[in-house]
Amino acid sequence: MATPITAGAVAGEYMETFVIVEWRVGVGDTVAEGDVLLTIETAKAAVDIEAPSAGVVSAIFAEADSEVPAAAVLCLIGKDSSDVGYDGDDAPVKGSSLSSAPAPAMMVAERAAEAPRAAAFSARIIASPAARRAASAAGVDLRAVRASSPSGRIKLRDVSGASQSVPAFATPVSAGLPADENGPLEVHRSGAKDGTPVFMIHGFASDSLSWYPLDRQLAKDHPVYRLDLPNHGTSPKRQIGSFANLVREVRDAFDTLGIDGAHVIGHSLGGALALALADTRPRKLASLTLFAPGGLGPKVNGDFISGIARASRPDSLAAWLKVMVHDQKLVDPAFANAAFAARADGNLRAAQSYMGETLFADGTQSFDLVAALHRLECPTRIIWGRKDRVLDWHDALQAPGHVGLHFLPDVGHVPQLEAPDLSLGIISALIKSV
Repeated sequence: MATPITAGAVAGEYMETFVIVEWRVGVGDTVAEGDVLLTIETAKAAVDIEAPSAGVVSAIFAEADSEVPAAAVLCLIGKDSSDVGYDGDDAPVKGSSLSSAPAPAMMVAERAAEAPRAAAFSARIIASPAARRAASAAGVDLRAVRASSPSGRIKLRDVSGASQSVPAFATPVSAGLPADENGPLEVHRSGAKDGTPVFMIHGFASDSLSWYPLDRQLAKDHPVYRLDLPNHGTSPKRQIGSFANLVREVRDAFDTLGIDGAHVIGHSLGGALALALADTRPRKLASLTLFAPGGLGPKVNGDFISGIARASRPDSLAAWLKVMVHDQKLVDPAFANAAFAARADGNLRAAQSYMGETLFADGTQSFDLVAALHRLECPTRIIWGRKDRVLDWHDALQAPGHVGLHFLPDVGHVPQLEAPDLSLGIISALIKSV
């Protein structure tokens, strides 16, 4: 008998529906316990659903980009591809009369869509999880938002338009720092079961989801591990006292994975940490890619570090997000609302502010990794935008001759966002060359 896979508790206690962002597996794929099956988007975050046991994906009940009830059976894991029977207490759609035999994906997707269409005639507000999250972050009353879709379902674009005319509320930053939380740093795994592993470290005031454009492509051929730094994403909040302490946290998380021959990729502060990891675990790395890495000079935009960590409203966060990019159109209201939703917690912002003040005291990078850059043993590439307003791209000129430099015109501090195809091409070529 197959095991039915649902979102379970990760969907949230009061969630009625969620959206399937992407399937990481297909029917007939063999999976191991802990492998990521799919990514869903709830009102609070994007969440990976993992396999509770090993087996074969014998059925998939809903398609990517579809909205499904929170209790719906998403797929089955059986002994083989023909094992499609499962406990009838769980139905592909909550309250449906579907039998234990799997229904075609389109049938379930259609049934999942019936709930919002039917409820459009009731007093209940029908909105996508992303729209509800953005509205909450921006302080927009959904009752005042006009839906653009014929079904009456409010989407993210509707909230983005409304938020420009409705004042956003501010969530105050905690007066004191939150107590240190125990537990290891969160590492999100996705992608292929075989192949050389990829380990990714995001930058300050970001999280592991920022790698999504690259992760989605790299995961086709590699197992990908995306780290959430302390005080970021779903990792514990801790009072980081120094860069050395942060390096130890990252190294411990990397060592716990037990991977060898990893292609390590880091951005900004994450680039500095990736460089420190390569310096202390040289035999564990196959290659190193650094996007606008920190630690190669004293200059840093201190106002940016302070401002982005403290931003308590989507519009104030948007102002600092625009500092990161050269193409200002990338930071539209929808982008800013989504980014703020991941950092609406005042305790998280307080912890990040303290971390920024510690690591970049007096608006300076106090940690120097130039010597580590010269000690590198693995093939390395540095990718940097010439329009960077956070760090100085000229710092990369200190690199030794065996490190490849890629300076991108009309690109800011996040080349992986502004030039994802070119960035992916550089990384893929590096991986193939090893």
